[in-house]
Amino acid sequence: MGFDPATLKYNDQGLIPAIAQDAESGDVLMMAWMNARAVAQTLETGRVTYWSRSRQAFWIKGETSGHVQELVDFRVDCDRDCLLVTVRQTGPACHTNRRSCFYTAVRDGAEVELMAPMQD
Repeated sequence: MGFDPATLKYNDQGLIPAIAQDAESGDVLMMAWMNARAVAQTLETGRVTYWSRSRQAFWIKGETSGHVQELVDFRVDCDRDCLLVTVRQTGPACHTNRRSCFYTAVRDGAEVELMAPMQD
């Protein structure tokens, strides 16, 4: 039995959230959106592909930055409305040049920056 991206539960815009996790460290790197075509392309190519809502275009992670996400595992949650892609991340995952987009914690009511931008 094959996997059909159409069986996923997309929102009203035809999108589904995808969480990227580092396959080696287990760190959560980022969250972005996929549509059915991005899901299919990710599975076909092994290069994680998202849908950019701001540009209204496909976005193959690392295509311009070199910060590639190579697909290791593709998982669907129990409600079929969220994805988890485990990846081999080259360089930073965040557009701020940080390893993860989740670099700000709220502790004792204050924001704390947990990591600095990566150096080239």
